[in-house]
Formats: sequence, C-alpha cells, structure tokens
Amino acid sequence: MTFKYLTVLSLGLLLLTSCGQEKKEEVKPEPKETKAGIVDEFADIKILQYEIPGWENLSLEKQKLVYYMTQAGLSGRDMMWAQNYRHNLTIRKALENVYTTYTGDKNTEDWKNFETFVKRIWFSNGIHHHYSTVKMTPEFSAEYLNQLLADTNTTLEGEAFEVLFNDKDAKKVNLSKDADIVLESAINFYGPDVTTADVEQFYGSKTVDANEPIELGLNTKLVKENGKLVEKTYKSGGLYGEAIDEVIGWLEKAKGVAENENQAKALGLLIDYYKTGSLDTWDEYAIAWVNSTEGDIDWINGFIEVYNDPKGYKGSYESIVQIKDFDMSKKMAVLSKDAQWFEDNSPLMAEHKKAEVKGVSYKTVIVAGEAGDASPSTPIGVNLPNNNWIRQAHGSKSVSLGNIINAYNGAGGSGRLEEFANDSLEVALEKEYGKQADKLHTALHEVVGHASGQINPGVGTPKETLKSYKSTIEEGRADLFGLYYLMDPKLQELGLTDNWEKTGKAAYDGYIRNGMMTQLIRLELGDDVEEAHMRNRQWVSAWVFEKAQESGAVVMEQRDGKTYFDIKDYSKMRELFGELLKETQRITSEGDYEAAKALVEDYGVKVNQDIHKEVLERNKQFKSAPYSGFVNPVLVPEMDEDGTITAIKVTQPESFEAQMLEYAKTYGFLK
Repeated sequence: MTFKYLTVLSLGLLLLTSCGQEKKEEVKPEPKETKAGIVDEFADIKILQYEIPGWENLSLEKQKLVYYMTQAGLSGRDMMWAQNYRHNLTIRKALENVYTTYTGDKNTEDWKNFETFVKRIWFSNGIHHHYSTVKMTPEFSAEYLNQLLADTNTTLEGEAFEVLFNDKDAKKVNLSKDADIVLESAINFYGPDVTTADVEQFYGSKTVDANEPIELGLNTKLVKENGKLVEKTYKSGGLYGEAIDEVIGWLEKAKGVAENENQAKALGLLIDYYKTGSLDTWDEYAIAWVNSTEGDIDWINGFIEVYNDPKGYKGSYESIVQIKDFDMSKKMAVLSKDAQWFEDNSPLMAEHKKAEVKGVSYKTVIVAGEAGDASPSTPIGVNLPNNNWIRQAHGSKSVSLGNIINAYNGAGGSGRLEEFANDSLEVALEKEYGKQADKLHTALHEVVGHASGQINPGVGTPKETLKSYKSTIEEGRADLFGLYYLMDPKLQELGLTDNWEKTGKAAYDGYIRNGMMTQLIRLELGDDVEEAHMRNRQWVSAWVFEKAQESGAVVMEQRDGKTYFDIKDYSKMRELFGELLKETQRITSEGDYEAAKALVEDYGVKVNQDIHKEVLERNKQFKSAPYSGFVNPVLVPEMDEDGTITAIKVTQPESFEAQMLEYAKTYGFLK
C-alpha cells in the first residue's frame, strides 16, 4: 500500500495516497522559500524539489545501482500514461509539439491557459486530475487549439481531439454506486466495451490456489475480441513491450552491480517477470524482495497499486528508488520490534488477530528517483508487497520517504491552521506536536496498521468480497489502527514521543478537522467524495463525530458564522476509534460487503453542502496551491574515453517543463 498523499498534521492543513495509497492528508498552507525550493506553481499545483542527502557518501558502485534503477523506472513512464487513458499519449505528444514549436504570440490569455493545461496534464500523467480523477477542462476553445495545431503542423484528430472539449470519459475512476463502474470509468485497464459484469464473470470463473493466490489480472488489460474476453499481458513482446524491454535493459545493468546475492536474485526474478508476465514469478520476486533486507539501496518497481481500477485488479506502473536513512530507521525500528504487542493489545476480536506478526520492517529512506504512479505526485510512505498471503508468510517492508516529507514540511506555513483550528490552544498544540504526531501516524498506519488482522478461513480476499469498497476500507482500517494507538502511553515508553497525551491530542484534532472540513477545499461545490483515501478520512471522521457528539465528547460550534470542531473528551474519542477499528476489521475478516457499502456510502460519500460552501469561502484568502508534487533530481554520469562511468553527479532540473520535455524525449518508448 502507498501512503499516497501527505498528511503532515504539523502543517495544520495539508495535502498521503496508493500501496497508494496513505492517509489523512490535509492541504498544505502558505509556502515559504526553502533550500529545496518551489520550482513552479500553476492551477491547483505546487512543484517542489527534493534533495538526496548523503549521496556523496555512497560508493561509486552503489551510485551506479541507484542510477540504473532510476533509469529503469523512467523507461516505463509512458506505461502509466497509457494505463490512465487510451488517448493520453496521443494528446501529450501533440500538445508537447505545439508547446515546443509554436512561434506565435505567447502573451495572450489563451496561450497562458494552454501552457497551464499542458502542465496540469504533465502533473497528472494524463487528462484526468491526479486526485479527483475528473477530466480536466481546457480554459481555451477548440478553435484556438485547432489554430495552434495548424500553426505548428501538428496532428490531433478524431476522438483524441474531441474528448478535450466534450463530456465523454468524464471520470478516470467512477465509483458511484449507481454506475457501471468499469464501463463508465475512463481508465485504460479494460476495453471500452467491457462492463462490470464482464469483469466479475471473467475473474470469478478463475481458479487460484486458495492458500497462495496470485494477484489475478494485476498486469493485464482485459478486452473483447470477437465478443470474447481476452487478457493482454504487459510483458516483453506483449502489451507495452517496447517500454518493458528498455526497463529490462536497465534492470540487467543494475543486477550487475547488486550489493549482495539476495538483491541480485530479486532483480533477476523481476527481469524474468517482465519477460514472461507470469504472476507466479511476480510472487517469487515479491518474496525474494521482501527477504532482501541487507544493503543500502532498495527499490519499488512494477505494476503495483490497484487504486485506479474500480474493481481493484489492475496494478498501475510505479517506480521508487531509495537509499537507507540509517539514523531515522534506527529510531523507528522499535515499532517493528513491538509489532506483536500492538496486535495483541488492539481492540480487534480475538479471532481476527494474528497469532504471529511476521517480518514487519519499517525504515525511513531517502528517495533518489520516482516514476509512473509515484511521480510527480508522490507517496510519503509505502508498505509492500500487497499480496496478503506473502505478507502473512514472509512479512513486508514499510518505508517512510524522509526527504520527501522534509521537502513538504519546508514548504509549509500556519495560515490555514490558524483559520480552521478551534482555538489558540489547538494551534499551539499542533505547532508543538503536529509533526511528531504525523510521523507516528504514518509509521503506525504502515507498520502495524496494514500488517494487522487476518481474514477468516474460507473468506475470499477483500478485492473479491468488498469489491469497489476494498481500497477505502483498507486505508480506513490502517488509519484507525494508528489513531487508536496515538493516545497510548506505550509510544512514550518506546521513546517515540516525549508526551504521548499531547501527541495524541494533536493527532485527533488534526484528523477530525481535516476529515470533517479542510479536505473539502479539494472538491468543487456539489461534488461527492470519490477518491479512496479522502473517502476513508471522511467516513472515519463522520462516524466517530456522530457517536462522540451524542455523548458530548466532541462539539461542533458556530462562531461569527464559522464552524469549528472542539474535542472535549479525547479518551472517549480513542474508545470510538477502537470501536470502529474493531468493526472495520470484522468487515474485512468476514468479507461483509453490505456493511462496507453502508459504512462508506452513509458516511464517506456525501458532503455537507453548507460546511463545504463555508470552507471554500474561508479558504479564498490562501493562495497556496492545495496539491504538491516534485521534479526529480537529475543523476548525471561522467565517463572516461572507454565509456566507463567514473562518477555520478546530482543536479536539479532547470524547470518543471524542462524535465517533462526531457522525459518525453528520452523515455518516450510507446506510441
């Protein structure tokens, strides 16, 4: 799972998807210049830089491994674009040609709107918003685009042109309970005529090992040929084969400089997987990867997170290359060591607890490069592998992306916090303990949250039983596990905080404030909540608020026409978080689809329109973009006359558009 969208409580109102995804992100406040710097800002997006501290301390061989793995990741970049929407690559190439060759008047409002639209597409890896998944609408006319195309001898015709200006394929992922969620989602995991019933019939008829099931459909596109459903596999010689061959080439170079035999074995299996498309090989790779714990370099690479598939089968391409942060990892290892204590003392039903939590490792890492679903919008934490039987039998790796979090923190201020927090005491508590609370919630979410609990014997996987609600239920379950323990003295006993009570209070304040109010600045007035992580924050907050309000543990106050949430009894709140955690685990363990549907639909989808309108009005004073992402540092190899790498330097790109155009030129392997 990917902690896809930042949830830095210390920033008050921030942006912590995937494995996506993962949690309680708030919108980041007004920025200030930092060492990493703000590269660009447009529409609802802010582009930041991140650094690679300690690069110079790595040996040349380790630097080569990082370089080869980042090149492998970037070589698959086009696959994410193709997966997101069938016309994305055609549209991107046409608009990039216009962007780079147009010589007309660039001072007009239309041209500035065109530039912004291209940047938004780059950020989202396609024409659908990276977060809401709604198709982005150009703020220029079809006539103007036609003129640009003519002036630059660029071709963009038919549906690929028309879709930019019509209502077709309006949502990349449509999770409405009233929709045919496959047919009405624009995501390119399925043919345009494939329905939800087709998908359920096709995969429902497949037989897998009940004890060690493969992730059915993870690396395929399901289409109809002559009326028959057929899978097209992502592999060398198959779908996306041109890009995959480039990925394989760099992985082979990486294998040649692996730090140890276990790394080399894992890379060899990853290469075999890309060559064959075999999901059995993918499982072998995942086992080898999770057991490859020695060495300073690690990576995430493959078709991994299923958040973009309304049915939860298809994995989006993703790559993250990482270097161990030894100091922070040592501090956080205590959570991994005590993972069994958290399981044993959780409020889960006894039959839903794991007797043995295996191999949960948690490390803070330094990101050296990202691609695909992880870029430009990046996770801040990841817990993999996703296959549940591998996690139970072999363990998992959980990482916090330290330099990414630091870059987010450096771009923040306190304006929105002071606007939406209940009082000065809440503001002061957030400023003093918010960052610590956020880091601990991320760690608890990833290390003990996703690793906790077990499914009852004979019950299918959550993907099969909970269907379209699987992702948001899982993210909510992990969030709840973290929230429950954020008010536990055990955290102070373990040396993770100097004041468990204040840390927990800051976490609870921020979570309710965000889930009930501030995350709504991401939505247009009248919209439902669609994104899985955003839904989970709302249904967790709304359910707990409803129960807590009945007992007076939390009150919603109106002062000067503004809404505030004031927690009166944090112990009662913890009790309610535990109660909801117990129920969410029961839903997961028993595969209770109707209960999952009721929880999400009743609490997580519809928005209080009065509060939403108020929040949007109060937020108008803040000009900082609500979403942030990153350019990647550029690794530049220096070579001798024989072509041997003698050094690798780290630089920063000239600009966001320069990096995007360079990526298109260098890694544009798909048509």
